Amino acid sequence: TGASRSGGCIFRGLVMPSRPEVCVLGGGIAGLAVALALARRGVAVTVLEQAARIAEAGAGLQISPNGAAVLRGLGLGAELARIGLRASAIELRSGISGAPVLRLDLAALRPGLDYLFCHRADLIGLLETAARAAGVTLSLGQAVSSVDLASPSPRLYFADGNDLTVPFLVGADGVHSLVRAALNPGSVPFFTGQVAWRALIDVPGQSPPVAEVYMGPGRHLVSYPLRGGALRNLVAVEERARWASEGWHHRDDPANLRAAFASFGGAVPGWLDAAHDVHLWGLFRHPVAPVWSGPAVAILGDAAHPTLPFLAQGANMALEDAWVLADCLASGADLASYQSARERRVRRIVQAASDNAHAYHLRGPARFAAHLGLRLTGTIAPSLALRRYDWLYGHDVTTPAAAKQ
Repeated sequence: TGASRSGGCIFRGLVMPSRPEVCVLGGGIAGLAVALALARRGVAVTVLEQAARIAEAGAGLQISPNGAAVLRGLGLGAELARIGLRASAIELRSGISGAPVLRLDLAALRPGLDYLFCHRADLIGLLETAARAAGVTLSLGQAVSSVDLASPSPRLYFADGNDLTVPFLVGADGVHSLVRAALNPGSVPFFTGQVAWRALIDVPGQSPPVAEVYMGPGRHLVSYPLRGGALRNLVAVEERARWASEGWHHRDDPANLRAAFASFGGAVPGWLDAAHDVHLWGLFRHPVAPVWSGPAVAILGDAAHPTLPFLAQGANMALEDAWVLADCLASGADLASYQSARERRVRRIVQAASDNAHAYHLRGPARFAAHLGLRLTGTIAPSLALRRYDWLYGHDVTTPAAAKQ
């Protein structure tokens, strides 16, 4: 257990602030963003991360305008522009032929709404640097094994037998959150019958800044460029009965990915030939947590509302949560206002992501009719499809009115 000392507290070799007001469990996007947002508001914050260093496996992110607004609000607009690639469009294509079905022209978004492709590790690095500069204390190698919320102050128990009591705990510890489980015992996810592969590939020349979605019977593949076009992110989803473990770090044979998408055309075969380091994970549905906070605790991001990756909103929702929660904590507002400000929106996003999975994987006549309808929409009213997402992309939690919606 930590021992008191003038000017600070010694805990496992870490000199913590004499009165750390908030302890954040988890050093991912959600944890670093909320820590930075709190520090910008004058709150003393310590982040506990189980990894030996803040890092992230190679993967891409789509930072849509609602997430970019938060990063700008945190003072990171210039840095985001440096690490991100501004997207020009999202294209839906037939998986079998590769033919275009619908193009969402992102240039038609309202001025000031940025949509960017970004390497996850680059965003993590950006947030870590900014958090440290803002005075956030980061403690690495802190493997928490359980969380006790029974006492007025949360207590953390570590794998090595140590424990720590903190004034206020923020659970940013992801889809398998210990803090969520302590607040919401008994929540059980279920396998969706879908698995996803991810890979990063090197690509020759410059790729246009377009996210391409190849849709086929029972499967789809999404790809977009990263780091100025030098890399390409691949995420491929297949419906199947065979279960796969949840989590992003399970390696798989690239031949399995190629076999699953052997019928796909267009650019897909070339991308799959270039995929040599492939990861596979099972997609599970976790219910939105019924309870997001207690007297001295709150959760955010995947800990509160895990989502399927079919609307590219996981990171963006975490950024929105971070801003709203930091506002709530720094202002001394009732914590219930945090959940009430966020829950309706995140439930809508989670449902929209699930609906996309169904729409991308249509078979037979339903698939033909749906693609025909999308092509007609793109021809007759090309901006109509994009306007369907005004509620998503046009939402800016850094404005007081939006934060209360």
